[in-house]
Order: sequence, then structure tokens, then C-alpha cells
Amino acid sequence: MVRAPLTRLDWQRGERLGALLRQARGDRSMPEVAAAAGLSAETLRKIETGRVPTPAFFTVAALATALDIPLDTLAEHCAEPAPVRQVPA
Repeated sequence: MVRAPLTRLDWQRGERLGALLRQARGDRSMPEVAAAAGLSAETLRKIETGRVPTPAFFTVAALATALDIPLDTLAEHCAEPAPVRQVPA
């Protein structure tokens, strides 16, 4: 199966995900959170820095559990921003 190239929006969504995960990690070390999620610290580093903008669902779910973040919060935070609508005068 050939994967379609990532779009600019995919990369931006990955950056938002990484920023949220870094913020949620707080003072916890990267190896500590990665181990709690069943990942390597390098994988977490790549996700947090946006180098892996579309991690697998179960990876995201494991990180959400380790960081005590509801999946719907992650989805809302990483969703595309709503377009600004102009109201007719």
C-alpha cells in the first residue's frame, strides 16, 4: 500500500499534537513518559518535535493514557482551526 504524501495541514496538526504532549509532560522526563506509554524515548521525541506528524492511533492513545489527557481533548486541540467566516453587513 502506498501512502499519500503528507499535506501542510498534516504537518501543522502534528506540530500541535507535539506541543500539547510537551506541555502535558511538564516536569516528567521524556524516558519516564515514553516508558509509561510503552514507547521509546526517541519515538516520543520525534512526535513531540513534529518529525512524526501522524503517529499511529494506538501510540496516541497510549500517550494520552500516560499523560492523563482525554482523547477528545487531543482531537479538539489538533483539529484544523475553523475558518474565519465573514458576516455580511
